[in-house]
Amino acid sequence: MSGIIGSRLNVRGSGPIGKLGTDGQVLTSAGAGKSIAYEDIAGGISWQSVETGSTMTAVAGKGYPIDTSSNECTITLPASASVGDTLVFSDYARNWATNKIIIDSNGLNYQGEDDTYTVEYSTDGLSLAITYMDATQGWIPTTDDDVTDAPSKGNQEGIFGFGTGYVSTTNLVSNAGVVGTDVTGVGTARGYLAATEYGGDKGIFGYGYGAPANHSMTNLVSNAGVVATDVTGVGTARHDLAACSYGGDKGIFGFGSLSDITNLVSNAGVVATDVTGVGTGRRRVAACEYGDDKGIFGFGSTDSNVGMTNLVSNAGVVAADVTAVGTAREGPAACSYGYDKGIFGYGSTGSYVSMTNLVSNAGVVATDVTGVGTTRYYLAATQYGGDKGIFGYGNTGSVSSLTNLVSNAGVVATDTTGVGTARAVLAACSFN
Repeated sequence: MSGIIGSRLNVRGSGPIGKLGTDGQVLTSAGAGKSIAYEDIAGGISWQSVETGSTMTAVAGKGYPIDTSSNECTITLPASASVGDTLVFSDYARNWATNKIIIDSNGLNYQGEDDTYTVEYSTDGLSLAITYMDATQGWIPTTDDDVTDAPSKGNQEGIFGFGTGYVSTTNLVSNAGVVGTDVTGVGTARGYLAATEYGGDKGIFGYGYGAPANHSMTNLVSNAGVVATDVTGVGTARHDLAACSYGGDKGIFGFGSLSDITNLVSNAGVVATDVTGVGTGRRRVAACEYGDDKGIFGFGSTDSNVGMTNLVSNAGVVAADVTAVGTAREGPAACSYGYDKGIFGYGSTGSYVSMTNLVSNAGVVATDVTGVGTTRYYLAATQYGGDKGIFGYGNTGSVSSLTNLVSNAGVVATDTTGVGTARAVLAACSFN
């Protein structure tokens, strides 16, 4: 069967599809695309507990927050209905784009079509109200809108910067995941550094190695992707560290040079002095945000490769080691995706690899996913487009500029031809 994707009706077999309105709603002869205000509908609805199952049966006059974090949900509508019966469904965890809801109209029509059609909704944050009109049209969506705060979540653009050479060159990433050509470098040329978002819409590169010494200086990135000159270093100079955001608008640099030191970054981009380390000191580690406001450091190398992780609270507190899940390796990269989840990818076990490990919105790391794209390590990754990610550059045996996009479901795509100077040991972050 085909289906409704978001609110678009597709048909198995022949027959009219209907005309789309400007908001993507299917227009039928009944309603002509007009919507009843959501608050008017929801005010008379009896709201139920959060539904997390893979199937459920809906009852007229009720509202259902549906959490599809773990699975799709098939909703069976009532077998009989009276004119004016209304149901409301809401994307509780903003996960319908990852795991959709499927409407089974249970013998009644839906937007004038019989139940041989498949009706699916797969837009994050959707609020859906449906009302039974008559036997001809059946159930019709009277509200089919994204929540208003959806565009504000997740930065839209990214930046790769610095790396082997040593260079301070940067490459911007558009909100469509397209990597731009080289931008003339600003700041001290170096590699083995880290980068993170801060302030909700800006970024910061920090630390690293540039012959002949480790550094602790930082370079701020504006919300237009412009890199500023060096800021005097704070904290222990080191390399092979990682960084991620936390608390919604702050950042943290951590580990590196076999240390377990961390340095918090305020929402104004100010780096704090060293915080006594928690967890196993290591280098060649990666980090990303998860759960909207928390972070995770993972993998790396002591005298041997490791796979343990360390969670970061929304107050920037690093937790003790979590037992390793997935293949121990060094030099991977990590970024967030899907608004509230993360992904570790690539690295070296002694041989270059391309497997990935997804991170749930609760900070749980999953087992290995078969690798896609050219195996490599010492690459970088960043969020883009609000809910997607990109891995880029790295060492394949020689430096590369290849990239691999990550969908908002955490699926890694095949190689995209590289743009910009091929290099490794660089860093990346997002901005808006």
